[in-house]
Order: sequence, then C-alpha cells, then structure tokens
Amino acid sequence: MDYNFCTEENRIYLKDEHGKIVAEIDFREIEKGVYDIYHTYVDENLRGMKIASKLVKAAFKEITKRNSKVVASCSYAKKWLEKNNIEI
Repeated sequence: MDYNFCTEENRIYLKDEHGKIVAEIDFREIEKGVYDIYHTYVDENLRGMKIASKLVKAAFKEITKRNSKVVASCSYAKKWLEKNNIEI
C-alpha cells in the first residue's frame, strides 16, 4: 500500500480521512549538516503495517536530499538505520 505522507521542514506525517495525524516522524538539525531523527509515532491501529519503516526511509531520503548526515536518538529509527547498514 502506498501512503501519501505530508512533508514539512522537519516532520513527515500521515493523516487519516478525518484529518487526524496517525503517524509521524520528527527530525531536527543539531549541527550544520547533521539531522537527528528524535521521534517516531504510529497510531496503534496502524501498527504492524511497516508505516514506521516507511517514515524513517522517507526522513532519511529527505535529510540526504539536503546533503546532510542522519543520526538517530529515536530507538526505532536507530535500529532501522543499523538494520539497513546506514552509517550513523
């Protein structure tokens, strides 16, 4: 299934049909050219659908598009980056 994520400057999220945010990932520039993924959330009704994985992948792509490095203080994002052999 394809999700239509919304992207803001330092956040990517998914809304349900009522406009409620049901999944999101937040990141911030902690130093010039380095972004920290610090928060990932998926509503319990959507868990097990790999949405968190898709959010981390989207954040990673957005950050690297900015020619920046990715680090993660969010435990889920950190595990995802390690699992996908992305140096942090």
